[in-house]
Amino acid sequence: MAIQALRADASHIDKIAPLFDAYRGFYGQSSNLPQSRDFIAERIARDESVIFYAEDASGEALGFVQMFPTFSSINAHRTWLLGDLFSAPAARGKGVATLLMNTARDFARLSGAKGMTLETATDNHTAQRLYESLGYVRDPGYYTYCLDLKQG
Repeated sequence: MAIQALRADASHIDKIAPLFDAYRGFYGQSSNLPQSRDFIAERIARDESVIFYAEDASGEALGFVQMFPTFSSINAHRTWLLGDLFSAPAARGKGVATLLMNTARDFARLSGAKGMTLETATDNHTAQRLYESLGYVRDPGYYTYCLDLKQG
């Protein structure tokens, strides 16, 4: 299967939105395609994230990765937060996630970033194996804390 990774722009929102909606569903959110579409559209319009998507030779979108720019105060350098990675169930095991991860890494490197960070669920062992196979190292020295500002 010939697969290519492309950087998304506003013309690709309708290709990516169903994948993003499925990604949110994977993490227990109810399907809401309009909300998913609006979220992706806003990130692209405001230049708040970089999204790459994979498609096959027929133009079918198979997966996406979304990165958010950030900075490391400790290192005094740009970093990228790899916020989202998703492959359509039918595309899993075909190299889509690896292609997207490598495309994200190459983009971050070209942007002059010092590194990339990501988080995944503690029980998402498939993703953990992928990340570790690509050289990501779990950080044992830091905890992640969250504050919910929209409780209820």
